[in-house]
Amino acid sequence: MKVCIIGCGAIGSLYAAHLGKLDDVEVWAYDLNQAHVDAINEKGLTLTGLSDFTATVNARSSVDEIPECDFGIIATKTMFTHAAMESVAKLFQNGAVCSVQNGIGSEEIVAEYVPHVIQGTIFPAGHIIEPGVVNHDAGGKTWIGPFATNPASMEEVEKLADAINRSGMDCLAMEDARGAQWTKVIFNSASNAVAALTRLPHGVNCDQEGVRKVMSALMAEGVAVADALGITLDSDPEELTDYGREKAYYHPPSMLQDVMAGRHTEVDALNGGIAKYGKDLGIPCPMNEAFTAIIKGLETSWSLEIPEKH
Repeated sequence: MKVCIIGCGAIGSLYAAHLGKLDDVEVWAYDLNQAHVDAINEKGLTLTGLSDFTATVNARSSVDEIPECDFGIIATKTMFTHAAMESVAKLFQNGAVCSVQNGIGSEEIVAEYVPHVIQGTIFPAGHIIEPGVVNHDAGGKTWIGPFATNPASMEEVEKLADAINRSGMDCLAMEDARGAQWTKVIFNSASNAVAALTRLPHGVNCDQEGVRKVMSALMAEGVAVADALGITLDSDPEELTDYGREKAYYHPPSMLQDVMAGRHTEVDALNGGIAKYGKDLGIPCPMNEAFTAIIKGLETSWSLEIPEKH
């Protein structure tokens, strides 16, 4: 079985390294970070933190050097989904691609390029320490199921889930993964967006009384939108937030990592996605709209040149 990780950043590396431990899985990784690719090929892909091992992964920055694969796991930032899928689509004309990305809307993009799509939601988290080395910050489940458009078969979903489970990660194959996805989206709308502005880790934010109330207000809007869509959440986002505080107190959410590095964030697919659905459904989402606007303003500040006063 051949699996290609599309975007071998922090999250992609967690899946690549774990699957790389299996004798019956050949793991390839496509990433444009040449230093990361070179380090993986020279020394292997190393995980630290919750995981502590090095795995063999075939990393490439050119799609032409990667064979056709049975499965793809796309872990790029959501804003790069179109570009990534346009590059790798030819590898999966007879395979299935699973999105483990944040937010809403990535699966629709993947479905434009490949015939079989798997909807995925994940809780594991990590961050790159140096090229070829990724710290495994937080554990948790992966939920996958056939996507409504261009669905993969349950046989394909279960085959990928089996490999992920055997690799040492926890994966649940589901007929309908929307509840898990929306639970994570709602959780992330608070955890990521708030951290992006406070610049505090998730657990520290939870312990600030006023900040925690803001997080709850953001999540309440997402829950109302999910209810209007007829989606039954996998769990209570409030409880998931408290669980995250216990298990990953000092974890910097991915949007905070982006802000600290001066990179564009995934706010459009998280808070912006909730706000868009809310607008279409007539559900007021002023908090998510506000956070989307403010974080987009923060992104603008990185390239804004303010003239000196004379």
